[in-house]
Amino acid sequence: MLCKLYRRLSPLAQASSTLTSLSARRTFVTNATKESAAWKLGRLNHVAIAVPDMDQATLFWRDVMQADRVSESVAMPEHGVYTVFVELGNTKIELLHPHGEKSPIAGFLAKNKNGGIHHICLDVPDIKAAIASLKENGVRALSEEPKIGAHNLPVVFLHPKDCGGVLVELEEHKKH
Repeated sequence: MLCKLYRRLSPLAQASSTLTSLSARRTFVTNATKESAAWKLGRLNHVAIAVPDMDQATLFWRDVMQADRVSESVAMPEHGVYTVFVELGNTKIELLHPHGEKSPIAGFLAKNKNGGIHHICLDVPDIKAAIASLKENGVRALSEEPKIGAHNLPVVFLHPKDCGGVLVELEEHKKH
């Protein structure tokens, strides 16, 4: 009889434990973090879309959607991607296509044959302060140090498991 009771209560105890650990992980916004550079986010810099065919995607945004400005494709071998930026006035769309065998976009497209949203990018005023504050609060960066991104500015990616399932890129934009 105790075994039956244990089997019935065990899933409830596991669920309660999971909820407790999730709520403990989600309490990282404190007054100290609200004052840090990491929480003084700027604008949405861009939404990145992985595309299986860069030419087709570029034509779609330029000719069908009639975007005013669509850049040329730029190879970024250090990041394993080709990029095209579609200017929208208040933000951009970044089209990503694999460059090389070790491209992170190749892996994404292997799982998502038609492509799709890969990440979002947000502006921050001080990327190193943002990384430090986020790290203190249990949010993992995918690299220890920022790298230079497509706009020739420091960038860092945050682990999607710590950001509600979204791959988030932070890009430094100093206020002048």
